[in-house]
Amino acid sequence: MTLHPDLFLPTAEEFAQLTPEELAARMNGLSGTLGQRIGVEYVRVTREEITARLPVEGNRQPAGRLHGGATLALAEELASVGSWLNLDPQRQVAVGVDLSGTHVRGVTEGWVAGTATLAYRGRSVMVWTIEVKDERGRVTSLARCTCNVISIGA
Repeated sequence: MTLHPDLFLPTAEEFAQLTPEELAARMNGLSGTLGQRIGVEYVRVTREEITARLPVEGNRQPAGRLHGGATLALAEELASVGSWLNLDPQRQVAVGVDLSGTHVRGVTEGWVAGTATLAYRGRSVMVWTIEVKDERGRVTSLARCTCNVISIGA
């Protein structure tokens, strides 16, 4: 299995030297992904918590509200990237295997911000909880994503 050519996985030294905001800025260079296509912008990145924002414009459903699928794409993007940041990319990959979400408030303009928090880290599974809020800080969606950790190579 080959990694995405633009995938930035910081070394242990980089994690120690860069702020979460500097790490986020480096993550924004990832191109050719669904997250990039829908406009995901990383804001803050640590191994246990990742925050990114998503524009409503371009991600609406026909009724004019933010599409639930775009919201869940944001949630899985955060959980997947968070899982990758906790792995040895020479030996392991992480893939989303379960995603569920509840949309509690519609959003028609501006941006939403998602924060994924690592709820469980095991050898073969990571579970993330994701809270998405509008620009006024109101919860719009709650999600949970489970990623399997797969060993690759020898």
